[in-house]
Amino acid sequence: MVQEEWAFLASLEQEYGTNHPFFYVCRFMDALKMAQEEHKFIFLYLQSPEHQFTPFFCRETLGSELVVQFLDANFISWGALANRGEGFHLASTLRVSNFPFCAVVAPASAGNLAVLRQIEGPVSPAELVEILQRTMEEQGLAFDSARANEEEKRRADRKLREEQDVAYVTALQRDQEKEKLRSFASEQRVSKAASASNSSNQEKTKPLPLKQQNNQIKDGPRAGGAMHKGNAQETKILIRFPNGERREHSFLSTDKVQAIFRYINSLGLPGVGGNYRLISNFPRKVFSVDQMGMTLTEAGLHPKASMFLELL
Repeated sequence: MVQEEWAFLASLEQEYGTNHPFFYVCRFMDALKMAQEEHKFIFLYLQSPEHQFTPFFCRETLGSELVVQFLDANFISWGALANRGEGFHLASTLRVSNFPFCAVVAPASAGNLAVLRQIEGPVSPAELVEILQRTMEEQGLAFDSARANEEEKRRADRKLREEQDVAYVTALQRDQEKEKLRSFASEQRVSKAASASNSSNQEKTKPLPLKQQNNQIKDGPRAGGAMHKGNAQETKILIRFPNGERREHSFLSTDKVQAIFRYINSLGLPGVGGNYRLISNFPRKVFSVDQMGMTLTEAGLHPKASMFLELL
């Protein structure tokens, strides 16, 4: 722990002893995260060591058993010296004009800070507890509502990801079934062609005239050449994984984007589950469920491309 984070607590206990609320020794942003996780407000105390009211407030108010128990049960307490480090920055941001200074704050969206109440000047233990209690009652409903909205948004995002996963798995299974049917049909054609060839070789027929034989020889290469030109071209895809590993694989330009996902899944790499997306670097494009049906040429990945796998 760096010295700056201990400065306030060391100063407080050196001057006024250890009878005080539990102040977390951490950065202020860490206190905000804790408050968000525990669904509590933050009791913020900025201390001015030289101020005339500081001794009274620390001994009589912060040292009161009533205040200690109330704060420890209901708040995340965090303190700092107002003349240095984070305490100085917060004092400037909150435009503190008098001490002792306390505030009730709450984490807001995007890491921002919501100031719900400011207390400047000396107050008794009963007055402080009353102010804090009233703030909790007045702001708690709005705070809970905002938290509920955030939770609902998280649930909606999670549901969307789950639906996308289901759609991806369904599309993958459908594609695999089609691939099986194509393979079966291809095997059947090869089998029939082989049977026909064997039957033809076994037949005894008269030799063809020399001219007809020459025509067949000439026609053969032309037919084969046309088939070769009709073949899809090779597409090379370089995939970079979050752990820095790289894999290159060749596909056909007519293959679908889904073929890349199938290849990645077949690797069985640790930490790479079904919830991810691919991002091409130049030009930058994101590939997920919606792009599964595109060919590599249509997706702009032919003749070669580099992609990054991003976990979701």
